Amino acid sequence: MIEAEQLSKMYTRGVYALRDVTLSIGKGEFVFLTGPSGAGKSTLLRLLLREELPTSGRLVVNGRTLQKMTPREVQAYRRTVGFVFQDFKLIRTRTVFENVAFVPRVLGMAADQQRRRAFQVLKLVGLQHRMNAFPPELSGGEQQRVAIARALINDPALVLADEPTGNLDPDLALDIMNLFREINARGTAVLVATHDRELIRRVGRRTITLEHGTLSEAVR
Repeated sequence: MIEAEQLSKMYTRGVYALRDVTLSIGKGEFVFLTGPSGAGKSTLLRLLLREELPTSGRLVVNGRTLQKMTPREVQAYRRTVGFVFQDFKLIRTRTVFENVAFVPRVLGMAADQQRRRAFQVLKLVGLQHRMNAFPPELSGGEQQRVAIARALINDPALVLADEPTGNLDPDLALDIMNLFREINARGTAVLVATHDRELIRRVGRRTITLEHGTLSEAVR
């Protein structure tokens, strides 16, 4: 699913966010990405989302080299990747349904298909009964579930999550991780960036550790 070979990302003045990172994540695998703040976790996720390009090395997802994609291919690729943010990034003035169905609507999906697909993913995260609610009416855990439903709307092969439980208490964080496990059990690859070692221990999945932009360990 993901193959990185000697992947590096350098910003200004010779400062590396990632340096010579080589790793492999299998199709349908659930992996944690951890390390202290500034270790390069978010940079790696941005490269995987193709928001940025590496300075050197090779990054392949699902057999496609990300650096070689045309703008049109990038758009098609991003439809196969779901992204979950720490701060939810929901539109406060839009209903749960409208937040989840936003991407299909932009892509021109018929209204009945939008509603059917939105209901399916909201049912998966246990919030189909809140389709007409607005984000401020929801708890933090519910808002994150809506954000996950939005990430799943295009039935992605890969879900990336950047500190998705950082704003939640430990019990809610574990609930969200259990939801990611359910998603993974359906065949979707999941890569979760988190600094929460206790949460990683409780969930028990392979862990890739970055320190100062370099690979520290990748163990099961």
